Amino acid sequence: MPTITVNVDDTLKEQMEKHPEINWSEVTRQAIRSKIEKLELMDELTADSELSEADVNEIAAKINESARKRIEEESE
Repeated sequence: MPTITVNVDDTLKEQMEKHPEINWSEVTRQAIRSKIEKLELMDELTADSELSEADVNEIAAKINESARKRIEEESE
């Protein structure tokens, strides 16, 4: 299985260390999987679309924000 490395700032690392019961690798895998699923759906929906690159970037930003909020809620 391939390995990836994720850089986080010191504050985030300290917060993560306060929750040793959380499998942060699994949280990361789930976040990546969710993002990929959303990107694939967006690709399907926009394959024959007339959306501009700015439109696509706006949609992607909304997806990113939604995923970030969900991860924060799940980790509480």
